[in-house]
Amino acid sequence: MENNKIAVGLDIGTTKIVAMIGRKNEYGKIEVLGIGKAKSLGVKRGVVNNITQTIQSIQQAVDEAESVSGQRINEVVVGIAGQHIRSLHHSDYITRAHADEVIEESDIENLVNQVHKLVMLPGEEIIHVLPQEFKVDSQPDIKEPIGMYGGRLEANFHVVVGQVSSIRNIGRCVKSAGLNLADITLEPLASASAVLSQEEKEAGVALIDIGGGTTDLAIFKDGIIRHTAVIPFGGNVITEDIKEGCSIIEKQAELLKIKFGSAWPGENKETEIVSIPGLRGREPKEITLKNLSKIIHARVQEIIEHVYLEIKNYGHETQKGKLIAGIVLTGGGSQLKHLRQLVEYITGMDTRIGYPNEHLAGDSDDVLSSPSYATAVGLLMEGLEKQSTIIEEEPAVVQEKEVNADLNPTEESQEIVEEKQEEKTVKRGKSFLEKFTERFKEFLDNAE
Repeated sequence: MENNKIAVGLDIGTTKIVAMIGRKNEYGKIEVLGIGKAKSLGVKRGVVNNITQTIQSIQQAVDEAESVSGQRINEVVVGIAGQHIRSLHHSDYITRAHADEVIEESDIENLVNQVHKLVMLPGEEIIHVLPQEFKVDSQPDIKEPIGMYGGRLEANFHVVVGQVSSIRNIGRCVKSAGLNLADITLEPLASASAVLSQEEKEAGVALIDIGGGTTDLAIFKDGIIRHTAVIPFGGNVITEDIKEGCSIIEKQAELLKIKFGSAWPGENKETEIVSIPGLRGREPKEITLKNLSKIIHARVQEIIEHVYLEIKNYGHETQKGKLIAGIVLTGGGSQLKHLRQLVEYITGMDTRIGYPNEHLAGDSDDVLSSPSYATAVGLLMEGLEKQSTIIEEEPAVVQEKEVNADLNPTEESQEIVEEKQEEKTVKRGKSFLEKFTERFKEFLDNAE
Protein backbone atom coordinates (compact mmCIF):
# COMPACT_ATOMS: atom_id res chain seq x y z
CA MET A 1 0.00 0.00 0.00
CA GLU A 2 1.31 3.43 -0.85
CA ASN A 3 2.15 5.49 2.14
CA ASN A 4 1.26 8.91 0.86
CA LYS A 5 -2.49 8.37 0.93
CA ILE A 6 -4.11 10.88 3.24
CA ALA A 7 -7.67 11.06 4.49
CA VAL A 8 -9.66 13.69 6.34
CA GLY A 9 -12.21 13.26 9.11
CA LEU A 10 -14.64 16.13 9.64
CA ASP A 11 -16.53 16.09 12.92
CA ILE A 12 -19.38 18.59 12.77
CA GLY A 13 -20.26 18.93 16.43
CA THR A 14 -22.49 21.21 18.44
CA THR A 15 -19.65 23.02 20.20
CA LYS A 16 -16.75 22.59 17.79
CA ILE A 17 -15.99 21.53 14.24
CA VAL A 18 -12.79 19.53 13.84
CA ALA A 19 -10.97 18.67 10.62
CA MET A 20 -8.25 16.06 11.05
CA ILE A 21 -5.81 15.10 8.30
CA GLY A 22 -3.79 11.93 8.62
CA ARG A 23 -2.21 8.92 6.98
CA LYS A 24 -1.05 5.48 8.05
CA ASN A 25 2.61 5.02 8.93
CA GLU A 26 4.54 1.85 8.11
CA TYR A 27 3.29 0.17 11.29
CA GLY A 28 -0.34 0.70 10.32
CA LYS A 29 -0.80 3.33 13.04
CA ILE A 30 -2.34 6.71 12.26
CA GLU A 31 -0.08 9.70 11.90
CA VAL A 32 -2.03 12.94 12.26
CA LEU A 33 -0.54 15.55 9.91
CA GLY A 34 -2.73 18.46 10.89
CA ILE A 35 -5.79 19.39 12.85
CA GLY A 36 -8.06 22.40 12.52
CA LYS A 37 -10.68 23.49 14.99
CA ALA A 38 -13.41 26.10 14.77
CA LYS A 39 -16.21 27.13 17.09
CA SER A 40 -19.41 25.64 15.82
CA LEU A 41 -22.12 28.28 15.62
CA GLY A 42 -24.72 26.85 13.27
CA VAL A 43 -25.30 23.48 14.91
CA LYS A 44 -27.73 22.73 17.69
CA ARG A 45 -28.11 19.32 19.28
CA GLY A 46 -26.10 17.74 16.49
CA VAL A 47 -28.35 19.14 13.75
CA VAL A 48 -27.42 21.99 11.40
CA ASN A 49 -29.74 24.94 11.97
CA ASN A 50 -27.76 27.70 10.29
CA ILE A 51 -26.25 26.74 6.94
CA THR A 52 -24.17 29.90 6.40
CA GLN A 53 -22.48 29.81 9.78
CA THR A 54 -21.79 26.09 9.55
CA ILE A 55 -20.16 26.55 6.12
CA GLN A 56 -17.94 29.30 7.57
CA SER A 57 -16.95 27.17 10.55
CA ILE A 58 -16.14 24.18 8.30
CA GLN A 59 -14.00 26.40 6.04
CA GLN A 60 -12.19 27.84 9.04
CA ALA A 61 -11.40 24.38 10.47
CA VAL A 62 -10.32 23.06 7.07
CA ASP A 63 -8.11 26.10 6.36
CA GLU A 64 -6.39 25.71 9.71
CA ALA A 65 -5.80 21.98 9.13
CA GLU A 66 -4.45 22.74 5.64
CA SER A 67 -2.01 25.39 6.85
CA VAL A 68 -0.74 23.19 9.71
CA SER A 69 -0.23 20.14 7.51
CA GLY A 70 0.66 21.76 4.19
CA GLN A 71 -1.84 19.41 2.48
CA ARG A 72 -4.78 20.25 0.26
CA ILE A 73 -8.13 18.88 1.41
CA ASN A 74 -10.59 17.74 -1.24
CA GLU A 75 -12.55 14.91 0.28
CA VAL A 76 -13.82 14.42 3.82
CA VAL A 77 -15.52 11.69 5.82
CA VAL A 78 -18.32 13.28 7.81
CA GLY A 79 -20.03 12.06 10.95
CA ILE A 80 -23.74 12.35 11.50
CA ALA A 81 -25.54 12.41 14.86
CA GLY A 82 -28.45 14.41 16.19
CA GLN A 83 -31.76 13.87 17.84
CA HIS A 84 -33.39 12.56 14.67
CA ILE A 85 -31.35 9.34 14.61
CA ARG A 86 -33.17 6.20 15.65
CA SER A 87 -32.42 2.54 15.24
CA LEU A 88 -34.59 -0.53 14.80
CA HIS A 89 -34.23 -4.27 14.45
CA HIS A 90 -35.45 -6.09 11.41
CA SER A 91 -35.27 -9.67 10.12
CA ASP A 92 -35.40 -10.48 6.43
CA TYR A 93 -34.67 -13.42 4.18
CA ILE A 94 -34.08 -14.31 0.54
CA THR A 95 -34.70 -17.61 -1.17
CA ARG A 96 -31.81 -18.42 -3.47
CA ALA A 97 -32.51 -19.71 -6.95
CA HIS A 98 -29.50 -22.06 -6.93
CA ALA A 99 -29.36 -23.81 -3.57
CA ASP A 100 -26.64 -26.15 -4.90
CA GLU A 101 -24.17 -23.24 -5.25
CA VAL A 102 -22.38 -21.72 -2.26
CA ILE A 103 -23.53 -18.43 -0.77
CA GLU A 104 -21.55 -15.49 -2.13
CA GLU A 105 -21.10 -11.81 -1.29
CA SER A 106 -23.75 -11.02 -3.92
CA ASP A 107 -26.39 -12.96 -1.97
CA ILE A 108 -25.69 -10.92 1.15
CA GLU A 109 -25.83 -7.77 -0.94
CA ASN A 110 -29.23 -8.79 -2.33
CA LEU A 111 -30.47 -9.33 1.20
CA VAL A 112 -29.12 -5.97 2.38
CA ASN A 113 -30.58 -4.17 -0.64
CA GLN A 114 -33.92 -5.72 0.21
CA VAL A 115 -33.68 -4.20 3.70
CA HIS A 116 -32.78 -0.84 2.15
CA LYS A 117 -36.18 -0.93 0.41
CA LEU A 118 -38.02 -0.98 3.76
CA VAL A 119 -40.73 1.64 3.90
CA MET A 120 -39.74 4.31 6.39
CA LEU A 121 -41.77 7.13 7.87
CA PRO A 122 -42.09 10.12 5.52
CA GLY A 123 -38.88 12.15 5.47
CA GLU A 124 -36.70 9.39 6.89
CA GLU A 125 -33.90 7.53 5.19
CA ILE A 126 -31.86 4.47 6.11
CA ILE A 127 -28.25 5.41 6.93
CA HIS A 128 -26.77 2.03 7.88
CA VAL A 129 -27.91 -1.54 7.48
CA LEU A 130 -25.71 -3.65 9.75
CA PRO A 131 -26.16 -7.45 9.57
CA GLN A 132 -25.93 -9.23 12.93
CA GLU A 133 -26.36 -13.02 12.79
CA PHE A 134 -27.32 -14.99 9.74
CA LYS A 135 -29.43 -18.10 9.51
CA VAL A 136 -28.93 -20.53 6.64
CA ASP A 137 -31.90 -22.82 6.01
CA SER A 138 -32.68 -23.58 9.65
CA GLN A 139 -29.20 -23.35 11.13
CA PRO A 140 -29.08 -20.27 13.40
CA ASP A 141 -26.28 -18.02 14.76
CA ILE A 142 -23.97 -17.98 11.77
CA LYS A 143 -21.45 -15.13 11.76
CA GLU A 144 -20.14 -15.53 8.19
CA PRO A 145 -22.41 -17.41 5.75
CA ILE A 146 -20.19 -16.92 2.69
CA GLY A 147 -19.05 -20.27 1.30
CA MET A 148 -21.88 -22.30 2.85
CA TYR A 149 -24.61 -24.15 0.97
CA GLY A 150 -28.24 -23.24 1.54
CA GLY A 151 -31.48 -22.27 -0.15
CA ARG A 152 -32.81 -19.73 2.32
CA LEU A 153 -30.56 -17.02 3.72
CA GLU A 154 -31.98 -15.07 6.63
CA ALA A 155 -30.48 -12.38 8.84
CA ASN A 156 -31.21 -10.04 11.72
CA PHE A 157 -30.32 -6.46 10.95
CA HIS A 158 -29.59 -3.39 12.98
CA VAL A 159 -31.02 -0.55 10.90
CA VAL A 160 -30.07 3.06 11.62
CA VAL A 161 -32.50 5.67 10.35
CA GLY A 162 -32.16 9.44 10.11
CA GLN A 163 -34.02 12.43 8.73
CA VAL A 164 -33.37 13.03 5.05
CA SER A 165 -33.41 16.80 5.44
CA SER A 166 -30.77 16.77 8.19
CA ILE A 167 -28.50 14.50 6.17
CA ARG A 168 -28.97 16.71 3.12
CA ASN A 169 -28.18 19.84 5.11
CA ILE A 170 -24.86 18.38 6.25
CA GLY A 171 -24.09 17.36 2.67
CA ARG A 172 -24.99 20.82 1.49
CA CYS A 173 -22.67 22.50 4.03
CA VAL A 174 -19.75 20.25 3.11
CA LYS A 175 -20.30 20.81 -0.61
CA SER A 176 -20.69 24.57 -0.24
CA ALA A 177 -17.44 24.69 1.74
CA GLY A 178 -15.81 23.42 -1.47
CA LEU A 179 -15.32 19.82 -0.33
CA ASN A 180 -16.40 16.44 -1.61
CA LEU A 181 -18.24 14.00 0.58
CA ALA A 182 -16.27 10.74 0.66
CA ASP A 183 -18.51 9.05 3.17
CA ILE A 184 -21.12 9.58 5.89
CA THR A 185 -20.83 7.60 9.12
CA LEU A 186 -22.83 7.47 12.29
CA GLU A 187 -20.77 9.30 14.93
CA PRO A 188 -21.11 6.72 17.73
CA LEU A 189 -19.72 4.12 15.29
CA ALA A 190 -16.74 6.36 14.51
CA SER A 191 -16.03 7.04 18.19
CA ALA A 192 -16.27 3.30 18.87
CA SER A 193 -13.62 2.41 16.31
CA ALA A 194 -11.32 5.02 17.87
CA VAL A 195 -11.57 4.06 21.55
CA LEU A 196 -12.78 0.46 21.90
CA SER A 197 -10.58 -2.62 21.71
CA GLN A 198 -11.67 -5.77 19.90
CA GLU A 199 -11.76 -7.67 23.23
CA GLU A 200 -14.21 -5.16 24.67
CA LYS A 201 -16.47 -5.45 21.63
CA GLU A 202 -16.42 -9.24 21.99
CA ALA A 203 -17.13 -9.22 25.73
CA GLY A 204 -19.91 -6.66 25.42
CA VAL A 205 -19.48 -2.94 26.01
CA ALA A 206 -21.52 0.28 25.92
CA LEU A 207 -19.75 3.32 24.52
CA ILE A 208 -21.16 6.62 25.78
CA ASP A 209 -19.91 9.66 23.90
CA ILE A 210 -20.93 12.81 25.77
CA GLY A 211 -20.65 15.65 23.30
CA GLY A 212 -21.67 19.29 23.47
CA GLY A 213 -25.21 18.89 22.19
CA THR A 214 -25.88 15.14 22.12
CA THR A 215 -24.90 11.99 23.98
CA ASP A 216 -24.30 9.07 21.62
CA LEU A 217 -24.55 5.45 22.61
CA ALA A 218 -23.22 2.38 20.80
CA ILE A 219 -23.52 -1.11 22.27
CA PHE A 220 -21.34 -4.00 21.06
CA LYS A 221 -21.55 -7.67 21.96
CA ASP A 222 -19.78 -10.65 20.33
CA GLY A 223 -17.90 -8.18 18.16
CA ILE A 224 -21.09 -6.94 16.49
CA ILE A 225 -22.87 -3.61 16.92
CA ARG A 226 -26.16 -4.34 18.69
CA HIS A 227 -27.75 -1.02 19.47
CA THR A 228 -27.22 2.67 18.76
CA ALA A 229 -29.00 5.72 20.10
CA VAL A 230 -28.55 9.47 20.13
CA ILE A 231 -29.85 11.26 23.22
CA PRO A 232 -30.57 14.93 22.53
CA PHE A 233 -28.61 16.52 25.33
CA GLY A 234 -24.97 16.74 26.33
CA GLY A 235 -22.52 19.14 27.93
CA ASN A 236 -24.42 22.24 26.80
CA VAL A 237 -27.42 21.58 29.01
CA ILE A 238 -25.12 21.38 32.03
CA THR A 239 -23.63 24.78 31.14
CA GLU A 240 -27.14 26.12 30.57
CA ASP A 241 -28.21 24.98 34.05
CA ILE A 242 -25.17 26.58 35.70
CA LYS A 243 -25.91 29.80 33.81
CA GLU A 244 -29.52 29.84 35.01
CA GLY A 245 -28.82 28.58 38.53
CA CYS A 246 -26.02 31.04 39.26
CA SER A 247 -27.31 33.96 37.09
CA ILE A 248 -24.05 34.33 35.17
CA ILE A 249 -23.22 34.51 31.47
CA GLU A 250 -22.57 31.41 29.40
CA LYS A 251 -18.86 31.97 28.98
CA GLN A 252 -18.38 32.11 32.74
CA ALA A 253 -20.63 29.09 33.27
CA GLU A 254 -18.56 27.03 30.80
CA LEU A 255 -15.31 28.03 32.54
CA LEU A 256 -16.74 27.23 35.96
CA LYS A 257 -17.84 23.81 34.75
CA ILE A 258 -14.42 22.97 33.28
CA LYS A 259 -12.28 24.39 36.09
CA PHE A 260 -14.25 23.68 39.26
CA GLY A 261 -17.11 21.43 38.19
CA SER A 262 -17.61 18.02 39.73
CA ALA A 263 -20.35 15.46 39.25
CA TRP A 264 -20.15 14.37 42.87
CA PRO A 265 -21.52 16.96 45.36
CA GLY A 266 -20.07 15.26 48.45
CA GLU A 267 -16.58 16.27 47.32
CA ASN A 268 -16.85 19.99 48.03
CA LYS A 269 -17.04 21.69 51.39
CA GLU A 270 -19.49 24.54 52.09
CA THR A 271 -16.59 26.94 52.57
CA GLU A 272 -15.15 26.65 49.05
CA ILE A 273 -16.25 29.73 47.16
CA VAL A 274 -15.49 31.12 43.71
CA SER A 275 -15.86 34.81 43.03
CA ILE A 276 -17.01 35.79 39.55
CA PRO A 277 -16.57 39.36 38.27
CA GLY A 278 -19.88 41.16 37.79
CA LEU A 279 -20.95 42.61 34.46
CA ARG A 280 -19.84 46.19 33.82
CA GLY A 281 -19.52 47.76 37.24
CA ARG A 282 -21.82 45.38 39.07
CA GLU A 283 -20.80 43.59 42.24
CA PRO A 284 -18.90 40.32 41.81
CA LYS A 285 -20.93 37.14 42.45
CA GLU A 286 -19.89 34.52 44.95
CA ILE A 287 -20.75 30.92 44.18
CA THR A 288 -20.11 27.96 46.48
CA LEU A 289 -18.60 24.95 44.80
CA LYS A 290 -21.08 22.78 46.66
CA ASN A 291 -23.98 24.48 44.87
CA LEU A 292 -22.15 24.27 41.56
CA SER A 293 -21.64 20.53 41.88
CA LYS A 294 -25.25 20.03 42.99
CA ILE A 295 -26.44 21.69 39.76
CA ILE A 296 -24.04 19.61 37.66
CA HIS A 297 -24.88 16.41 39.52
CA ALA A 298 -28.62 16.77 38.93
CA ARG A 299 -28.24 17.20 35.18
CA VAL A 300 -25.53 14.57 34.71
CA GLN A 301 -27.62 12.07 36.62
CA GLU A 302 -30.49 12.70 34.21
CA ILE A 303 -28.25 12.12 31.18
CA ILE A 304 -26.81 8.90 32.63
CA GLU A 305 -30.23 7.58 33.57
CA HIS A 306 -31.44 8.19 30.02
CA VAL A 307 -28.49 6.26 28.65
CA TYR A 308 -28.88 3.49 31.20
CA LEU A 309 -32.50 3.08 30.15
CA GLU A 310 -31.32 2.50 26.57
CA ILE A 311 -28.76 -0.05 27.82
CA LYS A 312 -31.50 -1.86 29.72
CA ASN A 313 -33.81 -1.73 26.69
CA TYR A 314 -31.11 -3.43 24.66
CA GLY A 315 -31.22 -6.26 27.22
CA HIS A 316 -28.13 -5.82 29.39
CA GLU A 317 -29.93 -7.44 32.29
CA THR A 318 -30.55 -10.71 30.44
CA GLN A 319 -28.03 -13.54 30.65
CA LYS A 320 -27.33 -13.43 26.91
CA GLY A 321 -26.99 -9.67 26.61
CA LYS A 322 -24.76 -8.96 29.60
CA LEU A 323 -22.10 -6.35 28.86
CA ILE A 324 -19.06 -7.80 30.60
CA ALA A 325 -16.69 -4.96 29.68
CA GLY A 326 -19.12 -2.41 31.14
CA ILE A 327 -19.10 1.20 29.98
CA VAL A 328 -16.54 3.36 28.17
CA LEU A 329 -17.05 7.13 28.44
CA THR A 330 -15.63 9.42 25.80
CA GLY A 331 -16.28 12.83 24.22
CA GLY A 332 -15.59 16.23 25.78
CA GLY A 333 -18.18 15.73 28.51
CA SER A 334 -16.38 12.66 29.84
CA GLN A 335 -13.65 14.91 31.27
CA LEU A 336 -15.93 16.16 34.03
CA LYS A 337 -14.40 15.38 37.43
CA HIS A 338 -15.76 12.31 39.25
CA LEU A 339 -18.05 11.44 36.35
CA ARG A 340 -16.67 7.90 36.17
CA GLN A 341 -17.50 7.27 39.81
CA LEU A 342 -21.03 8.61 39.36
CA VAL A 343 -21.65 6.41 36.31
CA GLU A 344 -20.43 3.34 38.19
CA TYR A 345 -22.64 4.29 41.13
CA ILE A 346 -25.80 4.72 39.02
CA THR A 347 -25.36 1.76 36.66
CA GLY A 348 -23.32 -0.66 38.76
CA MET A 349 -21.19 -1.34 35.65
CA ASP A 350 -17.40 -1.13 35.35
CA THR A 351 -16.47 2.18 33.73
CA ARG A 352 -13.37 3.65 32.15
CA ILE A 353 -12.64 6.84 30.19
CA GLY A 354 -11.87 6.13 26.52
CA TYR A 355 -8.89 7.91 24.96
CA PRO A 356 -8.46 7.59 21.19
CA ASN A 357 -4.71 6.91 21.44
CA GLU A 358 -4.64 3.20 20.69
CA HIS A 359 -4.52 3.67 16.93
CA LEU A 360 -2.40 6.84 16.88
CA ALA A 361 1.34 6.77 16.14
CA GLY A 362 3.55 6.83 19.23
CA ASP A 363 4.89 10.34 18.75
CA SER A 364 1.46 11.96 18.41
CA ASP A 365 0.64 15.16 20.22
CA ASP A 366 -0.97 14.59 23.63
CA VAL A 367 -3.78 16.96 22.69
CA LEU A 368 -5.00 14.46 20.09
CA SER A 369 -5.57 11.71 22.61
CA SER A 370 -8.11 13.84 24.46
CA PRO A 371 -11.56 12.17 24.56
CA SER A 372 -13.05 15.21 22.82
CA TYR A 373 -11.26 14.17 19.59
CA ALA A 374 -12.51 10.57 19.65
CA THR A 375 -15.06 11.11 16.88
CA ALA A 376 -12.62 12.98 14.62
CA VAL A 377 -10.00 10.21 15.02
CA GLY A 378 -12.66 7.59 14.27
CA LEU A 379 -13.80 9.41 11.12
CA LEU A 380 -10.17 9.70 9.99
CA MET A 381 -9.72 5.94 10.55
CA GLU A 382 -12.85 5.30 8.52
CA GLY A 383 -11.48 7.39 5.64
CA LEU A 384 -8.12 5.60 5.67
CA GLU A 385 -9.81 2.20 5.89
CA LYS A 386 -11.95 3.01 2.89
CA GLN A 387 -8.93 4.10 0.89
CA SER A 388 -6.92 0.99 1.62
CA THR A 389 -9.72 -1.20 0.25
CA ILE A 390 -9.90 0.99 -2.83
CA ILE A 391 -6.13 0.95 -3.40
CA GLU A 392 -5.88 -2.80 -3.02
CA GLU A 393 -8.86 -3.63 -5.16
CA GLU A 394 -9.22 -1.21 -8.03
CA PRO A 395 -6.69 1.43 -8.92
CA ALA A 396 -7.89 2.70 -12.31
CA VAL A 397 -11.63 2.23 -12.43
CA VAL A 398 -12.50 4.32 -9.41
CA GLN A 399 -10.56 7.35 -10.54
CA GLU A 400 -12.20 7.15 -13.92
CA LYS A 401 -15.59 7.00 -12.25
CA GLU A 402 -14.85 9.95 -9.99
CA VAL A 403 -13.67 12.08 -12.89
CA ASN A 404 -16.82 11.28 -14.79
CA ALA A 405 -18.99 11.95 -11.80
CA ASP A 406 -17.40 15.36 -11.45
CA LEU A 407 -17.62 16.27 -15.11
CA ASN A 408 -21.17 15.27 -15.81
CA PRO A 409 -23.23 14.20 -12.85
CA THR A 410 -26.35 14.07 -15.00
CA GLU A 411 -25.05 11.56 -17.55
CA GLU A 412 -26.08 8.48 -15.67
CA SER A 413 -25.52 6.01 -18.49
CA GLN A 414 -21.77 6.61 -18.35
CA GLU A 415 -21.79 6.15 -14.59
CA ILE A 416 -23.79 2.93 -14.72
CA VAL A 417 -21.31 1.37 -17.16
CA GLU A 418 -18.46 2.31 -14.86
CA GLU A 419 -20.32 1.07 -11.81
CA LYS A 420 -20.76 -2.33 -13.45
CA GLN A 421 -17.03 -2.41 -14.19
CA GLU A 422 -16.35 -1.45 -10.63
CA GLU A 423 -18.71 -4.11 -9.24
CA LYS A 424 -16.69 -6.72 -11.12
CA THR A 425 -13.36 -5.45 -9.85
CA VAL A 426 -14.33 -5.04 -6.24
CA LYS A 427 -16.64 -7.71 -5.05
CA ARG A 428 -15.81 -7.35 -1.39
CA GLY A 429 -14.53 -3.82 -0.95
CA LYS A 430 -17.76 -1.90 -1.13
CA SER A 431 -19.78 -1.27 1.99
CA PHE A 432 -23.49 -0.61 1.89
CA LEU A 433 -22.74 2.83 3.19
CA GLU A 434 -20.65 3.72 0.17
CA LYS A 435 -23.62 2.88 -2.00
CA PHE A 436 -25.74 5.15 0.14
CA THR A 437 -23.12 7.91 -0.18
CA GLU A 438 -23.05 7.48 -3.96
CA ARG A 439 -26.83 7.74 -4.18
CA PHE A 440 -26.63 10.74 -1.90
CA LYS A 441 -23.94 12.46 -4.01
CA GLU A 442 -26.05 11.90 -7.11
CA PHE A 443 -29.00 13.42 -5.30
CA LEU A 444 -26.96 16.49 -4.30
CA ASP A 445 -25.66 16.98 -7.82
CA ASN A 446 -29.14 16.79 -9.27
CA ALA A 447 -30.57 19.08 -6.61
CA GLU A 448 -28.35 22.01 -7.45
